[in-house]
Amino acid sequence: MIFVLCGGKSWRCCTRIDKEQLDTLVKKLQKKIQDDEEKTYSKTVIREYRNPTKFGILKQPNAIGVIKGPCGDTMKVTLQIVNRKIKDARFWTDGCGATLASGNRLMKMIIGKTTKDAMGITKTQLIEALGGLPQTHHHCALLAVNTLHQALKMYKPWEEGRI
Repeated sequence: MIFVLCGGKSWRCCTRIDKEQLDTLVKKLQKKIQDDEEKTYSKTVIREYRNPTKFGILKQPNAIGVIKGPCGDTMKVTLQIVNRKIKDARFWTDGCGATLASGNRLMKMIIGKTTKDAMGITKTQLIEALGGLPQTHHHCALLAVNTLHQALKMYKPWEEGRI
């Protein structure tokens, strides 16, 4: 099989390559992406966005927060709270890797905490738990924390068991 790669505006700039050449090119691109990630993000951030174990939406949450950040990323946090203690937490986002990592790490941080303790979590604490974030992605941690806080503010302990 032959693939055609175009690097210009016209078909005259095309190069034909076979599958083996394409595989080699893909491997080089993947390696470059990984190297760039490792220069930009901590190992914790990379691990959290490559394997987001808390990504999703709970079926019967009793607290929900949704915020669209100034960068255009949206985050949704769903919580299952019993006796003012967070039993389970999930998040959903359409955002970048830093937003995905922030949401995932934050959900891990809050499970088992009281609502009061979770409300006290700050952007700075989340960034520290992630092993740092580039300044240009601090707003991702803020989006996660603000969405959590919104969910906690809508929680009504007197309504537990009605869902």
